Amino acid sequence: MKHHDFSRRLLVLSVLSTIFDSLNAVEVCSNTILPGSKGDLGEGGDEGDQGRLGKTGPPGLLGLTGELGDKGEVGRMGKMGSAGDKGDAGEAGVDGPSGLKGNAGTTCDCGRYRKVVGQMDINVRKLKNAVKFVKNDTNTLIADYVTQAGLTQVFIGLQAGQNGGGPVYADLTPVRNYTAWGLEEPSGAPSNTSCVKMVSTGTWNQVECDITMYYVCEFKKSRRGLAAVL
Repeated sequence: MKHHDFSRRLLVLSVLSTIFDSLNAVEVCSNTILPGSKGDLGEGGDEGDQGRLGKTGPPGLLGLTGELGDKGEVGRMGKMGSAGDKGDAGEAGVDGPSGLKGNAGTTCDCGRYRKVVGQMDINVRKLKNAVKFVKNDTNTLIADYVTQAGLTQVFIGLQAGQNGGGPVYADLTPVRNYTAWGLEEPSGAPSNTSCVKMVSTGTWNQVECDITMYYVCEFKKSRRGLAAVL
């Protein structure tokens, strides 16, 4: 055997021995490795960047009522409101001092003036009665005309006056001294049912204004009197 062959064999054996020892060492280590003891606490790291804003959470419970603040300054004067209701009458004041005595008045003959006024009242009543008699005579005469014409009723130009002031003629003259109302007298403001008719007996009654009916009107015949036409 040559020297170099022998050396090569020794080298191979040495390598195989090393490999075998390595395999044994790995097997032994795999069976004996255990976790070591806990190390010491490390130093704290640097503060990180601020994170994103999270969602708004639910509202919290209502807190306790705080103390009243200080009174603020007086605000500007507002607009004037509408007038209020009229208040109750106040109590009567204290009577004032008596006034100075006046001058003596002149003597008045009141008895004579009373007689004159009384006589005027009598004359007015006589005139009213005379007018009433004449108008009654005229009403009866017109009623006779209505009967002679073969009619039962006619318009006589009366209607309820404004504001409930009583009936008036066509020229707005109010009815005075004489009336011949039956059961229906117009009242209130003028309306379609507030005209007046006369029946053949001479009685006045309320009637509708838009119905067809003959009418009686008055016109001047002469300076001495008036006349009626049917």
